Amino acid sequence: MSDRRPRAARRRRPEPPPAPATPESPAGASSAGGPSVIQATLYRDGREVSSPATLAETYRQLREHPDGMAWIGLHRPTEAELHSLAAEFDLHELAVEDALEAHQRPKLERYGDTLFVVLRAARYLDAQEEVDFGELHLFVGPDFLITVRHGAAPDLSAVRRRMEQNPDLLALGPEAVLYAILDAVVDGYAPVVAGVQNDVDEIETEVFGGDPAVSRRIYELSREMVEFQRATRPLVGMLHGLMAGFAKYGTDEELQRYLRDVADHVTHTSERVDGFRQALTEILTVNATLVTQQQNAEMRALAEAGFEQNEEIKKISSWAAILFAPTLVGTIYGMNFDNMPELHWAGGYPFAVVLMAVVCTSLYVVFKRKDWL
Repeated sequence: MSDRRPRAARRRRPEPPPAPATPESPAGASSAGGPSVIQATLYRDGREVSSPATLAETYRQLREHPDGMAWIGLHRPTEAELHSLAAEFDLHELAVEDALEAHQRPKLERYGDTLFVVLRAARYLDAQEEVDFGELHLFVGPDFLITVRHGAAPDLSAVRRRMEQNPDLLALGPEAVLYAILDAVVDGYAPVVAGVQNDVDEIETEVFGGDPAVSRRIYELSREMVEFQRATRPLVGMLHGLMAGFAKYGTDEELQRYLRDVADHVTHTSERVDGFRQALTEILTVNATLVTQQQNAEMRALAEAGFEQNEEIKKISSWAAILFAPTLVGTIYGMNFDNMPELHWAGGYPFAVVLMAVVCTSLYVVFKRKDWL
């Protein structure tokens, strides 16, 4: 990437036609009606030379200053705009096809003297307590850097200001801008890590507090951590791949130190994300155990209530049977028939009373032995 050959020697089409979609439009227009070209700036020796209003003007000025560097920032560009850039800077058609569509995995691919880089940025939304992911595609050539942003994150204006305030670093060329963007994306993970750590702490409190809605929150945060892993894990390999090419591509020593620092940060972030996912898995297991214990306690309470109710029914039934026996005897002798035995027997009444007592006592003894009373 440090090759600074004249532009005409590196192009298959030294005089490409002007951009069809943005011939004279101010900064271009996306298919949605908003500006897709956020900013196009020409730099020379680390200092801004001009900020062309159109892609066509950017091409023209860069041809007039072969020792300059163009930094073009786009947000959801149209297909015509990307094809115009591909024709001007000889971008590979596969990389252009990937840049047109979001939802690409983080990766780094080299097409000749041009690098194509895909990054996944993240930001933590405090109000919603969730992680929002954005996607950034970069084309890095010997004298140009093109950023294609899908989503709100990351905001590269701070990176541009930072580089412009450090002309010595910016003078190192597109590689320096690439590493500054990598650093900004990785630094943007820090607030996300802090926000997720706070969410995990809150979830632990909710789990042991018996909040029934915590399971859904654990699941949603676990899904976000899967996306976070997909954003950070590939970066570790990408950065080590860049470091492996230091000697081959003659990377400046300052940039080498810069990239090693970024690699350390992304490794730390990746480890934290792995830890969050493991912690959420364990919390989900603990929550399931606590829910099961609570359900068992409720079932036990219901069983105990049912047992107590059954005991009460036994007692009621026993006393009902005991009281029914004398009622039956009394009912029989209360019938008004002329020809009934024992009606004129002198010992009939004592016999009936004794019979009632014997039956009631017998029933009481039977129920007592069965622990119904």
